[in-house]
Amino acid sequence: MAHSAKTLGELKAQGYKPLSVKEELRKNLIEKIRNGNEIFPGIIGYEDTVIPQVENAIMSGQDIVMLGERGQAKTRLARSLINLLDEQIPVIRGSELNDDPFNPVSAQGRQLVAECGDDTPIDWLPREARYGEKLATPDITIADLIGEVDPIKVAEGRYLSDELTIHYGLVPRTNRGIFCLNELPDLAERIQVGMLNIMEERDVQIRGYKVRLDLDLFVIASANPEDYTNRGRIITPLKDRFGSEIRTHYPRTIQHEIDIMERESSQYIIEGYAVAVPAYMKEIIAELTHLARRSPDINQRSGVSVRVSIANYENLISHALLRAVRLNEKQAAPRISDLPSVVASTLGKVELESSGDGREEKVVDKLMQGAVLNVFNRYFNAGNFEDIVRGFEAGQRIETGDLMPAMEYVKQASSIEGLKNALGKLNAHGNPAAIASAVEFVLEGLHLNRRLNKDKAEGRARYRR
Repeated sequence: MAHSAKTLGELKAQGYKPLSVKEELRKNLIEKIRNGNEIFPGIIGYEDTVIPQVENAIMSGQDIVMLGERGQAKTRLARSLINLLDEQIPVIRGSELNDDPFNPVSAQGRQLVAECGDDTPIDWLPREARYGEKLATPDITIADLIGEVDPIKVAEGRYLSDELTIHYGLVPRTNRGIFCLNELPDLAERIQVGMLNIMEERDVQIRGYKVRLDLDLFVIASANPEDYTNRGRIITPLKDRFGSEIRTHYPRTIQHEIDIMERESSQYIIEGYAVAVPAYMKEIIAELTHLARRSPDINQRSGVSVRVSIANYENLISHALLRAVRLNEKQAAPRISDLPSVVASTLGKVELESSGDGREEKVVDKLMQGAVLNVFNRYFNAGNFEDIVRGFEAGQRIETGDLMPAMEYVKQASSIEGLKNALGKLNAHGNPAAIASAVEFVLEGLHLNRRLNKDKAEGRARYRR
């Protein structure tokens, strides 16, 4: 194994052939496709849209800029590219720029190879250490990304023009790796020019001193589509340097949204309590987010992140668990009456077009009602509940509430003609918590379809005709 080599000479003897990072990515992509391996683990909903474009860019050796609103897995996708790097690569021991022993780019690396020859010591750099990431902000300096003259090294006696006086920034230190720059247009124009020099001219200019650095990088950046235009905050030459411009998007199906929120949500396990989230409640949370992405009351330029679904899902489960703890019930299932718990997590992640006078809560309440109505109508036809409606016309009343014991729902449900079939379609059997959730879903669906009236008072609701 080449990984056993400790010097440049041993590396040569073992026949090691270095590859550029783009060649390495291409080689490993082809290998994973041949073997049927998952290439981008944890990325959901991009199988037929974004991922094929990323694969094409890697095959072409092109740097990438991903355009999309917040919460579209741009950074996650960039980080997953690490899986396409070799497990380890050889670097000159002690080099700041991960110098290739066969072709060092730094003055320090070249000097060491010149002095030691085949005895040049090497280390093995793991793939995780070959990824650099920076969130662009207007206050980033050339020193942060590119480098700066180190006054301590000057004080040690070196000339100011000596390359060895430079303390390199994050980009050169990611040499032979992947560098991700999030929100690229937020960089000041002079810093964008510095990035252009790195990517195009392969040089850095620090304090008027020009250093030739043939850096080996795969650059991936992210940007908001509105900012990434010739009229936006991006200089045209830098825009032209990225080979592939790829548009990301939010999950296009409810199922993709559910898959993501289930995968990414924090899972709470409380000993002695079992949580079962009905499929329709998951759909309601996902549907709420999809409606928010089309709502004129919400600023669509800032986007509605998948994190809205994740946070809402967590709050919904937490509220159901707290009820089970308070009522000493060992089984918990979220109900319609738990939905107000998602107001806080929704408002914290969206920007409204206008606010004040409680308008924020009204907007979220409208979204929740729309989500429940849409999901209910996917499961049922409101016109098929005539037996239940007749019961209410005869004076039937049902009370619900987020702190009402589940067995109360079981008792009330047993007296309603026609409700059993609906509960069966929702797989609500045996588990009182699941029955309580299903009863609320059916009643609220009929109310939103204008088949039942609903009175609210003191944390409870009463359904009547």
